[in-house]
Amino acid sequence: MSKKKVLVVDDEKELVEVTQVLLESNGFEVAAAYNGEDGKKAAIAEKPDIIILDVMMETSGAGFEVARWLRSQDSTRMIPIIMLTAVNQNVPWHFASDEVWLPVDVFLDKPVSPEKLLREVKKVTGSK
Repeated sequence: MSKKKVLVVDDEKELVEVTQVLLESNGFEVAAAYNGEDGKKAAIAEKPDIIILDVMMETSGAGFEVARWLRSQDSTRMIPIIMLTAVNQNVPWHFASDEVWLPVDVFLDKPVSPEKLLREVKKVTGSK
């Protein structure tokens, strides 16, 4: 059985590296992108099984735009998205998954424990 591929899209290089080590040590293949535009391109090129997506990258709402764009494309529409972000710490309202405005499968606030992130990735990908 082939490894499930995870695309991590986040402008914090250290977070990407730590997430990559966590996931690869648990049997996942990992691809990375460090901004929204590269994330879109990588989603098409890499065909990941799941995407972990930050919100605040090149703009404060870049991840929201990327999530909506991914859902609008035939080739990426069905890829599950875990939004992993600190946006709720920086704005006076609370974001959560929504089919139109924020079409993600799981919304996690940073910081998140490695165990919780791994558990969510396994749950969404159907991995053990």
